[in-house]
Order: sequence, then C-alpha cells, then structure tokens
Amino acid sequence: MKSHAIVALASLLCISKLYGDAANISDGTDDGTERWGYVEVRQKAYLFWYYYKSPHQVSSPEKPWPTILWLQGGPGGSGVGGGNFLEIGPLDVNLQTRNLTWLQKADLIFVDNPVGVGYSYVEDPSALTKTDLQVATDLTKLLKALSKEIPTLQSSPLFLVGES
Repeated sequence: MKSHAIVALASLLCISKLYGDAANISDGTDDGTERWGYVEVRQKAYLFWYYYKSPHQVSSPEKPWPTILWLQGGPGGSGVGGGNFLEIGPLDVNLQTRNLTWLQKADLIFVDNPVGVGYSYVEDPSALTKTDLQVATDLTKLLKALSKEIPTLQSSPLFLVGES
C-alpha cells in the first residue's frame, strides 16, 4: 500500500505533464481499496483526486456507510498532500500506517482543489479559476464523474469537510 501511493502519484504526475490530453485517467489498487486519477472539469483544466475505501466498512440499508470529501484550507492547499498525509488519511508523510484515521468511520476522498493546486493542473493559465462559483462548478463536475467511476458513491451519504 505504501509503495503503491508513491509510484501512483509519481506516475500520474509524469503522465499529466508529458501527455496532457491523456491525463483524464484513473487507476487504483488491485483490491479496489484505493483509486486515484484526474477529471477534466473544464477544457484544459484537471482536478486530481484520491479515494480510499475503508477496511472498517459496516453498512446496512438502514445506515449506509458514509463518504467524506476533504477540502483543504487556504484556499489553495493540497487535500491529497495536506489532509491525507498530514492529518486524517491512513498513512503519514513517512508512509507509516496511522493508528487513528477517519477511515475508521467513513470512506475518504481527497482533492487538490482548485485547479492549479498540488497535482491538479491546467494546460493554459487562462483556465485557472477566478471565482468561487467556478471552483464550486468544478467540484460538482468532479463529484458527478466520481459517482460514475465509483458507483457505491451514489448511495453513500456524502459529508463535505474542510479547514481553513
């Protein structure tokens, strides 16, 4: 799991920088516990996301297992780098397993938001967001794409959590 994260992040960064258009991709671990990728939210604007499926998942029709979308503060902080590895994800910055992680209570999605932050990028500086409405629209497009990529999100209660 530890080496997967490093290889995945490095590979996606290289692919995004080398091939641009081909960067609207996703990948994941063989067992499906981790997924990551890019969503083209606007022409030449790509958000990077990282999803963890909780190994502690207990779900029932009366109480579906929740998902937390973590939005880092700033604005402009990396959710994948900050919230994930520095705060609530399953691994710390040294890729050591964290004893206390929010995965004990929910699946987690981290996003480098807005475009231009962390591994999220634009192919043209004019595609950088300029308004809160554009940031919200980009996140909405990301969530719609993720609900197709990860079908269990369609029935999971979604909690938006962040810091500033």
